Amino acid sequence: MAATSARESLIALLRGVEKFNTEIFPEKQNLFQELAEGQSPSTLFITCADSRVNPTLITQTDPGNLFVLRNIGNIVPAYGEMLGGVSSAIEYAVQALGVSSIIVCGHSNCGAMMGLLDPDPSKLDKMPTVKSWLRNAEAAKAVIGALNSTDVGPAAVRSLAEQNVLLQISHLRTHPSVAAALAQNRLILQGWFYDIGTGEVLVLDEQSRKTISIDEAIDHLEESKTPA
Repeated sequence: MAATSARESLIALLRGVEKFNTEIFPEKQNLFQELAEGQSPSTLFITCADSRVNPTLITQTDPGNLFVLRNIGNIVPAYGEMLGGVSSAIEYAVQALGVSSIIVCGHSNCGAMMGLLDPDPSKLDKMPTVKSWLRNAEAAKAVIGALNSTDVGPAAVRSLAEQNVLLQISHLRTHPSVAAALAQNRLILQGWFYDIGTGEVLVLDEQSRKTISIDEAIDHLEESKTPA
């Protein structure tokens, strides 16, 4: 049964590729021909590896607009803590590609946040790499306070996911390439929270540590570019 299911899943993916080649690609052939020569994305989009989060669908952007970095829990280790794929992607996006914004996007029902809140931490012992990785989000858990097993519900997961986004933005600021770009006023950092069930995206305000609507975020950005 498992083998049959795996084959069916793979066949479905291959059918999708067929549709892309015969229907989708021809409609945007000029775009792909341009992209074949190089990329110049405006945004580094850091989000969770969760299969339910689709950055290009949420932002309604075409290929080439987003440089996407995905991992468990949309985590950005502080510079020097875990130099590797995340830090190199950030450095490349900022210095080589010259992105003008970095988005860190958390989401509802996040398995990584559930793992952090689980009253039985021994469950993570079977996944030592995940357990080690999630230490980069522990400070967010401290922000929302001590929780007992009865508190671990959707609201707690959401609260932790939001605080985790803010924590990872603070970690971003420790990366030399990001710090330099911020000092030169050529980079904006922003945190988002995506509710899978409703489709709502909210922006996390760093100062108040609360969420604001997309309309409010747009208004703030519009006001900041208006001469005093």
